[in-house]
Amino acid sequence: MESVGARIAGALRRERETAGLSVSELARRAGVSKATVSQLEGGAGNPNVETLWAIATALGVPFSVFVDDPSPGTTLIRGAEMTAVVSAVAPYAASLLSASPPQARRDLYLIHAEPGGSRDSAPHTRGTTEYVVLLSGEALVGPADAPEILRPGDFLSYPGDAPHVFEARAAGTSAVLISELR
Repeated sequence: MESVGARIAGALRRERETAGLSVSELARRAGVSKATVSQLEGGAGNPNVETLWAIATALGVPFSVFVDDPSPGTTLIRGAEMTAVVSAVAPYAASLLSASPPQARRDLYLIHAEPGGSRDSAPHTRGTTEYVVLLSGEALVGPADAPEILRPGDFLSYPGDAPHVFEARAAGTSAVLISELR
């Protein structure tokens, strides 16, 4: 089984080359250092959610391109064995559950977050919509200028191509997040 770092490295190089961008140009567009892009392409480094989203947005591809483990047939992911990408600025981790086929561009994540910081997201690729169902805890979620308090069972959809937030307000907060690009 390929490691997450190896998947990120291969996908990043493939997508950057497909876009016809140099490492320097991609770094500039994503607002990250050239060294960061080079390290990730080399399979080194420990990327966080913010870095991968910035690079995905700069390339115009979904975040899942970097972390998806394409498996044929039935897929079972045990909760205790999930691989997550963590935030550098908040107690927040995202585990890709299912990447959408290229024609649909819809990805499914399981989010675990704790109080202590807001996961503030820059706008994703134009046309992105996010859908959240809160499973446990309480969270402030949605557009940065008008987030909503969600409680277990609540559903919210909002434009993912505008600044948005996810902030746990209770211990053990979890949610299912679907990111859709049209």
